[in-house]
Amino acid sequence: MAAVFPTWILIAALLFEAAVVMGSFPATLKLERKIPLASHELELSQLRERDRLRHGRLLQSSSGGVVDFPVMGTYDPFLVGLYYTKVQLGSPPRVFYVQIDTGSDVLWIGCNSCNGCPQSSGLQIQLNLYDPGSSSTASLVSCSDQRCSAGLQSSDSGCSGQSNQCSYTFQYGDGSGTSGYYVADLLHFNSILEGSVITNSTAPIMCSVLQTGDLTKSDRAVDGIFGFGQQSLSVISQLSSQGITPKIFSHCLKGSNSGGGILVFGEILEPNMVYTPLVPSQPHYNLDLRSISVGGQVLSINPSVFSTSNNQGTIVDSGTTLAYLADEAYDAFMSAITNAVSQTVHPILSKGNQCYLITSSVNDIFPQVSLNFAGGASLILNPQDYLVQQNSIGGSASWCIGFQKIQGQRITILGDLVLKDKIFVYDLVNQRIGWTNYDCSMSVNVSTNINTGRTEFVNAGQMSNDGSSRDQIRGMLALLLPIVMLTGLLFL
Repeated sequence: MAAVFPTWILIAALLFEAAVVMGSFPATLKLERKIPLASHELELSQLRERDRLRHGRLLQSSSGGVVDFPVMGTYDPFLVGLYYTKVQLGSPPRVFYVQIDTGSDVLWIGCNSCNGCPQSSGLQIQLNLYDPGSSSTASLVSCSDQRCSAGLQSSDSGCSGQSNQCSYTFQYGDGSGTSGYYVADLLHFNSILEGSVITNSTAPIMCSVLQTGDLTKSDRAVDGIFGFGQQSLSVISQLSSQGITPKIFSHCLKGSNSGGGILVFGEILEPNMVYTPLVPSQPHYNLDLRSISVGGQVLSINPSVFSTSNNQGTIVDSGTTLAYLADEAYDAFMSAITNAVSQTVHPILSKGNQCYLITSSVNDIFPQVSLNFAGGASLILNPQDYLVQQNSIGGSASWCIGFQKIQGQRITILGDLVLKDKIFVYDLVNQRIGWTNYDCSMSVNVSTNINTGRTEFVNAGQMSNDGSSRDQIRGMLALLLPIVMLTGLLFL
């Protein structure tokens, strides 16, 4: 457990202002996101469909400061159904809200000339469109720029001979898509580092001007997506390549009450962490899932169901609301859960979903589930990590299985339902992911250098207030990086 210090001492001692130039774009951009509707009566079938569309596209050691982001939102699909943070862009800086997404690689934000962008959000946040013309540090990226050349090789980018301006277009199978152009500007965010100062500079970004399909909906609209993938375009890769942050980030997503949590560039230090290797040469955070246990009993599932290959394997994805199992694993899982509780609860089918009417605590009835990974690491799931409370019928609460089936594909996806209320560490230097149960409303210690173990203190929620004066007191670290600013990328 982290030591507790007065906030004003931390602010005075640890925060500073800085900026950097970021690296080039890779050839392929994969951007995904999924958000549920606003209604409290949202059906799990709708969540499955929205996540399904997303999953159609889901198939060096360095030192530096801890970058600490505020976290808002919650996993609960009937309240928010996503976690998001805020960034500041341009000169003068403006605030934009972006979803936290480990299933994609880029940071994108909508632009002022967008066709189809939502004008308001059911999340009760002020939506903003980025206007390159109003920022004194913004500039266009030409067709001769190496970032544009990389996109041209994959047919993602294009060029206008008349304007010499680099552009791009993405289209998805469900009809949603986005298009826009490259610009360069400053991204500002907070950093914690003992006494160091980094010089200012500029970096390339993208700006999109068209939004179609689900991108036009306002129920859970935010300004963009913050991709935390491990490819060269991702923010974490770009910052670490410049020696600004370690190539490691961590999150702790709070599941109860109003949600929120912790998101940092750096390694959250906890003594009970367990780690499992990342499967190498994969575009996403793929883990080697070996088996599933229910109530201490290993389920009879062919291990090949969990093997990793092209469009197959187990993915950690904070951009997915629920959790998904291949059909063979799902059937075995459901059978084991039903057998474990058949004598104490009343099972019902609610519009195709397996639910249970319960008059007592789910912890007293439902068994623990264990996802067992390579290296002996197990992710222990309590009932609230695989059940979703949907409504009440009379004096009984209706709890439904939050794990969903992926028909005909051997894909397992671990979304916010199972990621919440745990520290997750993405150690890209050592190519591993670690986790432990944790109260995400508490403070944490974060290592800024995996070799020396130098640590900084981060107080959960200290940056989450909307008051601009507090943000100014904390200080702004201006980090210039290749951000993908897409006015309407597919919200899946």
